[in-house]
Amino acid sequence: MQQYYVYILASKKLGKLYVGVTSDLIRRIFEHREGLFENSFTKKYFIKKLVYYEIHSSIEEAILREKRIKTWKRDWKIELIEKFNPAWNDLYNDILS
Repeated sequence: MQQYYVYILASKKLGKLYVGVTSDLIRRIFEHREGLFENSFTKKYFIKKLVYYEIHSSIEEAILREKRIKTWKRDWKIELIEKFNPAWNDLYNDILS
């Protein structure tokens, strides 16, 4: 069964945030971390730390959730991250295993 992910990257704790959606979380986070997209927001602001993600069973559901989160106030995004990952740990190595 295909899975889709909504994720949030941060430059640091309480730093700049980026919300995205993907069907391949490991590949997509690697691309962000390596700065593979010239002139991207994440490259410009050194946003490389995976601090939140959630799994969805359909791409439509994941895209809708991503769009909703992007409209949220910053405080709401921070609250979402801190419920899931209170220490703002980089979760990238966790998803590799």
